[in-house]
Amino acid sequence: MAFSTEDLQVMDSIIKRYPRSRSAIMPLLHFVQSKAGYVTNEGIEVIAKLLELEAAEVTAVSTFYTQYKPTPVGEYHVGVCTNTLCAIMGGDAIFASLKDHLGIGNDEVTADGKVSLEHIECNAACDYAPVVMANWEFYDNQTVESAKELVDSMRAGNPKPPTRGPSRLVTYKEASAVLAGLNDGLAHEGVQAGEPTLLGLKLSKEGK
Repeated sequence: MAFSTEDLQVMDSIIKRYPRSRSAIMPLLHFVQSKAGYVTNEGIEVIAKLLELEAAEVTAVSTFYTQYKPTPVGEYHVGVCTNTLCAIMGGDAIFASLKDHLGIGNDEVTADGKVSLEHIECNAACDYAPVVMANWEFYDNQTVESAKELVDSMRAGNPKPPTRGPSRLVTYKEASAVLAGLNDGLAHEGVQAGEPTLLGLKLSKEGK
């Protein structure tokens, strides 16, 4: 894909946030994903040129972190936690059922391009296990049936809102723009830390 003059201006503004330009590699990679839906070779070349680095240096970062995708993902990228607690609480069953329900495997995309699926490590939300994420937003206390309903709503073009956070689920590209540092105005919407998360704090204050 070609980057427009406006895109390059945004990338330049991202670089200027940092005292060392190479520190902008990660947000720039997210910005590339916000335009293409994944990290393209062209995007890597542009970032390398803007930062005066070798393309191999940018590639090393993009291939190290799992949030950067080398191939297109769905409009809604669904991650099912299969780490210990979520797994024993039903995460493994949810992941297996979604693969069967969607007809895709790990890191694959539905034919309509709407949903991609990935098993992911701990989301630091064990108090809500089993947890599913979609475009990095939380869907807590999921079951096999609720997870199926969730992906069906995505494919129908009307995704269910996250359990916590914004009142609506943004697309993968929109989420990538936020991770690049572009404000979508949704950061303060919804519940951030719910009752299970705050229970320990409550008990400590009560001296229990």
